Amino acid sequence: MDTRIALFIADGTEETEAIATLDLLRRAGIDTDLISIKDDPTVVTSHSLTVTADKVISDIKGEDYDMLILPGGLKGTANFKACEPLLALIKDFHAQGKGLAAICAAPSVFSGLGILTGIDATSNPGFQEVIAGDGAILHADDKVVVSGNIITSQAMGTTVPFALAIIAKYKGQEVADTLKKDIIF
Repeated sequence: MDTRIALFIADGTEETEAIATLDLLRRAGIDTDLISIKDDPTVVTSHSLTVTADKVISDIKGEDYDMLILPGGLKGTANFKACEPLLALIKDFHAQGKGLAAICAAPSVFSGLGILTGIDATSNPGFQEVIAGDGAILHADDKVVVSGNIITSQAMGTTVPFALAIIAKYKGQEVADTLKKDIIF
């Protein structure tokens, strides 16, 4: 079965973290759906970019996906934390040992659910005390941290390495390196 990823967006999501990650995953041939956490596929990002998601959360089934990705953005992260169906899906993925990834402020969604307890992780510097306080083993200076099935990253400027780490996990390091060499750097 081919890998399938759900990348969630909410009003206030940091658009570069969402769209650049989506673009790179699709370039690598990973089937990735952009999913709105509300019943409307239209989302307004943190810098007023209007984005139309492929699907809405009420129309998806967790068993159809191998990984869930949360981009950051202060308002977007707060909206993720307030979305009960998303939180239930994250808890279910964690219980099954399926992939979870978050960047910037969004790792705090995982730590708020106890998912990062004892896990190597990073986040936006403004949220590092939050995730460490919830039991994460903080890697404050690392742009991206891969800890088993969980991938975390620091901020918009680390989006490319974040996406490449996800690609390496599902397509192999050679594919990630080729994409980095041929398209990115």
